Amino acid sequence: MKQIRLTTDGACIGNPGPGVWACVLRYKNQAREMSGAEPGTTNNKMELLAVIKGLRTLKEPCSVLIRTDSRYVRDGIMKWIHKWESETWIRIKNRQLWQEIERLQRMHRVSCEWVKGHANDVDNKRCHLLAHAAARSVNDKRL
Repeated sequence: MKQIRLTTDGACIGNPGPGVWACVLRYKNQAREMSGAEPGTTNNKMELLAVIKGLRTLKEPCSVLIRTDSRYVRDGIMKWIHKWESETWIRIKNRQLWQEIERLQRMHRVSCEWVKGHANDVDNKRCHLLAHAAARSVNDKRL
């Protein structure tokens, strides 16, 4: 099984407001970067979308270490998601996004770790830069 490292980040200008997401996937010496933006969203949705976009790119079952500076994402994946599923997703914010993460998790062996944002983690810094570039492109299109 391929060992993939998926580092993710999401941000929002205002909350809600224009949002951006970014991720860096690493497999051995290869890296793939992705980012995007959406109008009228929240920070948590963008954090979740970064995970979803990264997992969707994988074409075969993999062992995936998700690295995030969002405790919401880490705790959701590692602690809460199985409880929510057993409770039929009642009263869960961002339910559709969490359900998509849960569906994608079944295809892979997923673990998750929290990394300190804006610290010395190279991929976290890169995600932050990618997200800001996506935010600038959204602002440029509005002019």
